[in-house]
Amino acid sequence: MRSSTEPITSVSKQTSAPRFKIIDETGDYIVVDKPAFLLTHPTKPDQRITLWKQLRELLAFEIANGGQVSIVNRLDRETSGLVLVAKTSAAARRFGLLMQEQRVHKEYLAIVWGWPDWETKTVDAPLDRQGKHRQSAIWLKQTIHPKGAEAITEFRVERRFEKSTSTGNRFALIRSTPKTGRTHQIRVHLASLGHPIVGDKIYGPNEKLYLEFIETGWTPKLERQLLLPRHALHSAKLAIENGKEWTAELPSDLAQFVCDCDYFS
Repeated sequence: MRSSTEPITSVSKQTSAPRFKIIDETGDYIVVDKPAFLLTHPTKPDQRITLWKQLRELLAFEIANGGQVSIVNRLDRETSGLVLVAKTSAAARRFGLLMQEQRVHKEYLAIVWGWPDWETKTVDAPLDRQGKHRQSAIWLKQTIHPKGAEAITEFRVERRFEKSTSTGNRFALIRSTPKTGRTHQIRVHLASLGHPIVGDKIYGPNEKLYLEFIETGWTPKLERQLLLPRHALHSAKLAIENGKEWTAELPSDLAQFVCDCDYFS
């Protein structure tokens, strides 16, 4: 069994590759803590490093003996945190069924702009791709629309804090529990409440910042407006109903943002 105490990259020659940490592993599955900026799965036929490719190299012996790498909960490139991966076809089928039956419990931590005037909130608002209903400069951007798919998210304020920045000083750490699994669900629902996630280039201050980022990359101007180079969203907890549970602490970039503050409430 591999050690779960050290960050691992299975691409040893590429030292700049983002590292993931093994949280738990059995003969059926492996749970890892994915860093931000590491793609979960290949999106283009190129040599880009992905979690899936790294895991295939790490689990080469298992794959050679009939195993596989099936990612159960896929995270966006900028989202960090827990990813459950099936190592056998039987486990993949079992986890897939549990996901369909909504028996895999997921919790995320998000840092948002502003102080919510509520402690808990449930958003029940269907989501669809924005471009299906009106002109959209960003193909993947989602929007709340009555013809969209059901999307429900529960939110709870963990803490409110103040931090002096160039674009505001009030922020909150929010625990988000999606009851459905739609694209960008947490990000859209939080933005709809008037509390977009810090660093979110699409659903934050202005979607033009995303287009600017695509053209120029990360710049001091974007840093002043977004504060973080990635959206502050972290998959903090995974739990199988009546079964195993895994947790992952905030990564250093988000923990520092929260801790390096002036005031908590």
